[in-house]
This record gives sequence, structure tokens and C-alpha cells, in this order.
Amino acid sequence: MSQVPNSPNPSGQSNSNRVLIGVLGILLGGWGVHRFMLGDTTGGIIRIVLTVVTCGIGGIIGLIEGIIYLTKTDQDFNQIYVVQKKAWF
Repeated sequence: MSQVPNSPNPSGQSNSNRVLIGVLGILLGGWGVHRFMLGDTTGGIIRIVLTVVTCGIGGIIGLIEGIIYLTKTDQDFNQIYVVQKKAWF
């Protein structure tokens, strides 16, 4: 019985990026790194502006998003954030 390798997502990202993106959201969420990794340049820039304008308090959004990403299954993460490109939380 042979195993069929997982096919890549439509965006070319593998599901294993969920953990990496979640950790980046927690550690560097204020700088929007996790949004840039998802291909959401606008969302990344908005998070940078929010962090600068609020003197760092806006980074809490990235922390929350990172935790949410890590609590999703690979399939849920892929569907919500890669396919549907959900922008906030």
C-alpha cells in the first residue's frame, strides 16, 4: 500500500506552516510578519501602523492571532486563512 504525498495548497504553502505562522504571530505579531507570510501585505502593513501608533499595544492583535492559529487544525487553518484569506482573527 503506497502513500500519496500531501498535495500543496492552492497558494503553494504546506499545512505545516500553521505552526510557524502561529509562532511568528506570537513573537513578531506587532510587525505583521505572520500576515506577510500568509500573503496579506495590506494586513501586515496595517499591523505595523497600529503597533507604531499605539506605542506597541497594537501588537496584542498579533499575539491573539498567533494563539488562534495554533489552536486550529491544519485543515481549518488552511480553509480559513489560506483559501478564504480571512484578514482579522
